Amino acid sequence: MTTTEVTTIDTNNYAVMAKAMGMGQSATEKKTSALARLRIVHQPIMGQQEIKGKIKNVEVIPSGVYKLEIPDGGVLFSKDICIRPFLQRYMYKKFIMGSGDVKNRYVKTVMGDSLNIDMKDNDGGFNCGKPSGWIEDFQSLPDSMKDLIRSVKRVRVLFGVVDMIDCTDINGDLVEQDSTPFIYEIENKDAFKIFGGLFNKLGKMQRLPPQHYIRATTDERELPNGNSFFVPKADLDLMETLDMDNSTQETFGDFMSWIGNYNQYILNEWSDKMKHDNEEMPNDVIDDFIDLEEEVPF
Repeated sequence: MTTTEVTTIDTNNYAVMAKAMGMGQSATEKKTSALARLRIVHQPIMGQQEIKGKIKNVEVIPSGVYKLEIPDGGVLFSKDICIRPFLQRYMYKKFIMGSGDVKNRYVKTVMGDSLNIDMKDNDGGFNCGKPSGWIEDFQSLPDSMKDLIRSVKRVRVLFGVVDMIDCTDINGDLVEQDSTPFIYEIENKDAFKIFGGLFNKLGKMQRLPPQHYIRATTDERELPNGNSFFVPKADLDLMETLDMDNSTQETFGDFMSWIGNYNQYILNEWSDKMKHDNEEMPNDVIDDFIDLEEEVPF
């Protein structure tokens, strides 16, 4: 329902009602920078400590903990976390290494509710350059195409509220932190499947994500070279069903606004890049693009 269609007051749909009442931008929309970012630390963070009168390098933050980067609020670390998931989206992402004065950057697509369609990216293309559809014989592809496909990561994007249990700051000191809205871009294949399994379980039970907590720690996985990395070890808490109160409704609306703002930014970048490229192309090539473009809007 759009705000122009609202004719009655619905207290269970705060985000729509607030926007209709002229409170939209200031009261309900979070900017893209306002969400904390959750990730896993794979290498210990070292610091210095005085031991018997000497300054020595010591491990301050161990590997295998969750890291929460809070905008304008520092960084928190915790081995155990409690997540209230709200929704998930999907996107593609590709890292591009900088050179000289050119900085490292990411190419990212819009966020959608599946990966079964072509998704516009901020480089003026689709899917970060990954070919569409199923590739039957990957080994028959040129090495350059194989490398391109490998460089593009599929990402499950999780939005929710997290409690960092017994969390510490960058110095290893215990601190307190309220429940915090976050975004978690999950690109590791194992982690992608782990959280996918939890959402599938909720779907089979006909439960919505915000109705249950996910309690998570991490699990260490070894690599053939002897190094290791960590993946989430997560379980649904089905003992408690959470209420969909006004605060929950408002938080959901904030997440939807965040996604809308992000997608609009990517689409604007896509349009700017396409306009620049089209100005340098002959008309017959531009016509080919126009004839072929039948993208699903976001």
